[in-house]
Amino acid sequence: MARVRAAQGDAAHALDRHIARELAERMAVINRTFPDAVLVAARPSASREILVEDGKCLKISTLSPSPEDVLRLEAETTSCLVSLLDLQTINDVPGHLAQAARALRPDGLALFAFFAGDTLRELREVWLAAESEMTGGVTPRVAPMIDLREAGGLLQRAGLALPVADMDRVTLRYDNALALMAELKGLGFSNPMAGRSRHFTPRRLLGRVAELYQQRFADPDGRIRVTLDIAWAMAWKPHASQQQPLKPGSAKMRLADALRVKDGE
Repeated sequence: MARVRAAQGDAAHALDRHIARELAERMAVINRTFPDAVLVAARPSASREILVEDGKCLKISTLSPSPEDVLRLEAETTSCLVSLLDLQTINDVPGHLAQAARALRPDGLALFAFFAGDTLRELREVWLAAESEMTGGVTPRVAPMIDLREAGGLLQRAGLALPVADMDRVTLRYDNALALMAELKGLGFSNPMAGRSRHFTPRRLLGRVAELYQQRFADPDGRIRVTLDIAWAMAWKPHASQQQPLKPGSAKMRLADALRVKDGE
């Protein structure tokens, strides 16, 4: 995938406020204070305010996402790294997560929010239908998303421990599909894939996309629905103080006894 950058607009502000609220909820359950933190985000203001308000991060630095997918941090230089809506644009996700793990001090926290799952599934469906109908073929229009079930494994593969992941679904509404696509472009999330068509999109095709979207995903008031799945994944840099799994064969009670099941049942 290639990366697209664009200026922020109203949709960016609304999305940033939602991300900030979700970040606040997740930080609230962590009973820790971090001497320093790095916030990686294209638009960090709302989330930085949240981190300042909760008081758990004593010093906060902000870092803009790198177009080269390089996390510009030295080894073991931060105790908390928060990355917001950047991971889904990364070409080498395992490598990027390994960079994050390297930047953390032992027992440091890594927290990522990224688009995943069924994000933009409606737009994906109508683009495929419209293009197949009008051209007899299809080109990639919406980037593939990271599966939530893969998140924990990716974090562990990067050298992080105790991974936890969950999904936050947001449904937005727009006047029509053309308004949606204009907002996506304003957010910098328009088609990022290197394999996308380089030809100008015909107006008739755009019109058919908007028509199919209206037919399939409009509410009674005529406005269309848009699905965003935002995955949240966190893990810790390994440290001796962390809870460790028991060694195989070290259990002192049989499972059958714990379940109060008699032998042979």
